[in-house]
Amino acid sequence: MSKPNKKRYKLSTVKAQFAEAVGGEDVEVELDNGEVLTFPHPLFADDEWSKAVDDAEGSADKARAMLGDEQYERFKAAGGIDNDIALLFLAVQQDSQGQIKRRPTRS
Repeated sequence: MSKPNKKRYKLSTVKAQFAEAVGGEDVEVELDNGEVLTFPHPLFADDEWSKAVDDAEGSADKARAMLGDEQYERFKAAGGIDNDIALLFLAVQQDSQGQIKRRPTRS
């Protein structure tokens, strides 16, 4: 059965629109010392990253899963607190929800 409006979504276009709406496929966070860390935006993360974050127990394990070992060590060396990464993740999710509501329309 065909769709009544005969519209078709092109996956690459949808992905590009969402990336534009949320500010890109990566999240950047600037630490108080000026260092910038990145992790995949949850909408664009690969299955391995998502599973590692989902399976992590406790704020330290979750922060390490999100940032990776090297960035996590830099985060801690800069005085980072594991729960701050959880707050950051929540902020990204809330911001994304607001931006997605205003995402570009179908082309």
